[in-house]
Amino acid sequence: MDVALAEARAAGARGEVPVGAVIVQGGRVVAQAGNRTRELRDPTAHAEVLAIRAACAAVGSERLVGHDLYVTLEPCAMCAAAIAAARIGRLFYGAADPKSGGVAQGARVFSHPQCHHVPEIYDGIGGEAARALLVEFFAGRRG
Repeated sequence: MDVALAEARAAGARGEVPVGAVIVQGGRVVAQAGNRTRELRDPTAHAEVLAIRAACAAVGSERLVGHDLYVTLEPCAMCAAAIAAARIGRLFYGAADPKSGGVAQGARVFSHPQCHHVPEIYDGIGGEAARALLVEFFAGRRG
């Protein structure tokens, strides 16, 4: 989660919502990314999607079976669907997202009968640090 938090900090420094993600297999980092929606002018450029794209390119497959995804914020519905499509084995996330979350909040993508793959889910990992980054970022925007 430390790598994901570093990616989140870098995203925040670029003016992006501070969310970071890292994909790991067997203790080895395969891909990492932070949000880049503004920079790329792409609403799908969430940290999770960018990390999944990079990991798939690195392993040469559209499937990431046996890979773990660490992300600082509960994935939204779009990202949860991408996680299912990529067949990520385990999802670890930090802060809950009551507004836009798609795992334990809102859409609850993995609970939907049309979801073809459900990763093991572990929440609250590095949650306080992730939450603090988000609170500080948005306080700066409102102030």
